[in-house]
Amino acid sequence: MAALATAEVCDSNAALLMSGELRVLQPIFHIYGQCRAFSGPIVTLKVFEDNVLVRELLETRGEGRVLVIDGGGSMRCAIVGGNLAQLAQNMGWAGIVVNGCIRDVDEINGCDIGVRALACHPLKSNKKGVGEKHIPVYIAGAFIREGEWLYADSDGILVSKSELSI
Repeated sequence: MAALATAEVCDSNAALLMSGELRVLQPIFHIYGQCRAFSGPIVTLKVFEDNVLVRELLETRGEGRVLVIDGGGSMRCAIVGGNLAQLAQNMGWAGIVVNGCIRDVDEINGCDIGVRALACHPLKSNKKGVGEKHIPVYIAGAFIREGEWLYADSDGILVSKSELSI
């Protein structure tokens, strides 16, 4: 699936932006992975310094979806690393957006997947299996719900209530 240019989407969808059906995430994420532009339906996850549920979701068929992880903005450890990014690529996920940290940046940058995160951190996360799947999350100034669509490129990240076309 070809990714849409986020600037062009914003320019041609003023009514959706005004209504809130299309939201622009705050520009707080760094770009990782080989896919600088990606899009797909959203799967949500809320965890804190624990990546057991991240692995569980990424072990399922991605089918071009985007995993949006609300990691609470933690800067104390990474919740996605090179192994999980490779797993996501192998399972057909389009991308991962992490409201938190990643690690193994060189490995992730070698993966054919799009990754956005707040920062990188060398410390791995806990393994307790605590968190919530498939719930609305609030990240970068916007509510994000399961089944909505995410569009990311070098200019930023958009979330839409429905699939967009130009």
